[in-house]
Amino acid sequence: MKPVDDTYVRELLVRLKAEHRDLDVEIIALEAAGGADIFTIRRLKKRKLALKDQMIAVEDQLFPDIIA
Repeated sequence: MKPVDDTYVRELLVRLKAEHRDLDVEIIALEAAGGADIFTIRRLKKRKLALKDQMIAVEDQLFPDIIA
C-alpha cells in the first residue's frame, strides 16, 4: 500500500470513528428524552452498526491479520 493510500485510509478511519461517536451521543440523548420516535432511534442504531462494519473493514486494510 502506498503512503498516500495509507494516509487516506487512516483519515477515513478517523472520520468513521467520529461519526460513530456522534451517533452514539445522539442516540443516548434521544433515549434520555423519553419521547423520541422508536423508529428514528432504530434507524440511527442501524447506521451506527453499519459504521462499525466499515471501521472494521478499514482497520483490516491498515492492519492485515497475517498468520505466519
